[in-house]
Amino acid sequence: MSVVTVKLPDVGEGIAEAELVEWSVAVGDLVREDAILAAVMTDKTTVEIPSPVEGTILWLGGEVGQKLAIGSALVKLEVAVAGKTATPLPVAGEEAPAPEAPVAAGSEPDGAAATAPVAVATETASHLVASDHPLAAPPVRLRARNGGVDLSLVKGTGPAGRITHEDLDAYLSGRRQAGAAGAKESQDTVRETRVTGLRRKIAERMTDASRRIPHITIVEEVDVTALETLRQGLNAERREDRPKLTVLPFLMAAIARAVRDQPMMNAHFDDEAELIREFDAVHIGIATQTKAGLMVPVVRHCEHMSLWAAAAELARVADAARSGKAVREELSGSTITISSLGPLGAIATTPIINRPEVAIVGVNRMEIRPRWDGSAFVPRTMMNLSSSFDHRVIDGWDAALFVQRLKTLLESPALIFVER
Repeated sequence: MSVVTVKLPDVGEGIAEAELVEWSVAVGDLVREDAILAAVMTDKTTVEIPSPVEGTILWLGGEVGQKLAIGSALVKLEVAVAGKTATPLPVAGEEAPAPEAPVAAGSEPDGAAATAPVAVATETASHLVASDHPLAAPPVRLRARNGGVDLSLVKGTGPAGRITHEDLDAYLSGRRQAGAAGAKESQDTVRETRVTGLRRKIAERMTDASRRIPHITIVEEVDVTALETLRQGLNAERREDRPKLTVLPFLMAAIARAVRDQPMMNAHFDDEAELIREFDAVHIGIATQTKAGLMVPVVRHCEHMSLWAAAAELARVADAARSGKAVREELSGSTITISSLGPLGAIATTPIINRPEVAIVGVNRMEIRPRWDGSAFVPRTMMNLSSSFDHRVIDGWDAALFVQRLKTLLESPALIFVER
């Protein structure tokens, strides 16, 4: 027997550490090669770490929520031959050795006492054996933790019994129905949830942006009646292979047009180096609510995209973020951001800038409002834009010019596509 140490790999260029957000194994588990050992997070990307060998878990290198350095020991496994095969797995009906005291996470096993307990193995998937932990992706586990749900009580319908978001929805729906059917009683339970993973990243970024950036927010009313007529007409005549257009591709095109005149809006402010970096490429981040929390997938090179291409790419990166499949490149590199609450949007919002960007455009709810045309009140489709700017580098006058330019383009959408 020998011990193999699995180290935390390099999970992204320039990353020195990652947060441990999920253990998929416990001390004593028997795992096969390529089994998922743990999930770590860097920025807003979750990466699953597989086992390079088959063996028995002897030691875990940290607790959930702890930050680990790249290259540090993550897991120690006992294998029959290092890098080859592990202790044979018990088969159904075969008695397993009695378990010994487990080794605490983060504690190194001692020489001869390093032999780990062997649990009764029941093959639950081709890549994970003998684990009492239900199979579920990190976003599902995070959502379950935040909702106080024990995943061992949830029936998984995915491959090899993996628990999906839909399984969690079904469980929560059944629990609510059961609670409604029972007698009402006072509830004194208090649940505490440790802030880890994506929620901690969101908290850190929002605190950092709010603390370091003096925001100025401008709210402007926009008449989007003509834009809505155009949008509905294009959707009615679209090809089947094209996605439906929402207002966002039009706003993305308007932003790409507006920053030609004011490139300082499409920029980053490095306050530590005291540098402003203006970009020719327009990479628009789209604030997207997922079941795990807020993410900002990026649509790149909007300055060259048609409405249909922007709509298709927006749908792709947003779906990748919501399903937890977005890669690091799809969640970074934005030069300006759009925030939209869709039909839940209010009359006005005060969006927080996605640092190190210097501007963010917030989309609020559309509604029919009466407008005076000089002789009578007429119904018009109206929408408010709430735009925030970094007041350290963007003056109020420039911010107002930018908002007015967006207003003009959205109220007369043909101008978006007319070359000057």
